[in-house]
Amino acid sequence: MQNFDTHSVFHLLHQQVRMITKEFNNQLSDHGLYHSQWSIIFCLEKFGSMTQTDIWKYLNVEAPTITRTLTRMEKNGWVIRTQGEDRRERLIELTESAHEKFKEVNRAVYEFEQDMVKGMSSEELKQFYHLLKKIGPKGEE
Repeated sequence: MQNFDTHSVFHLLHQQVRMITKEFNNQLSDHGLYHSQWSIIFCLEKFGSMTQTDIWKYLNVEAPTITRTLTRMEKNGWVIRTQGEDRRERLIELTESAHEKFKEVNRAVYEFEQDMVKGMSSEELKQFYHLLKKIGPKGEE
């Protein structure tokens, strides 16, 4: 490992994540969403119906946080919960309305993301992706 100030690296990373989250929430407010809700919508659109457990494990978020977010999303017509195979298990899926709204929200998200990385070349973006995957207890190669 190189002798480099990791405090500065992680401080900057945290600051950037906060800024991106704030700006992202501003963009999503037009659609009545927050970034935490978009993360769930994106998962369900990508993987299909999932259990609450699958969602919180995939997103690395505490179970009670996911439960509260899903309750809000259910009240707002984004998701429905159905009985799973086990009576304690709840399957979460997007409503028809959410599927219809997805394209519009996804387009807004894509435009936001493009704006956030406009100063990076496609090669730098690929490198950034691979570097991010290396961060963490298991750091992938």
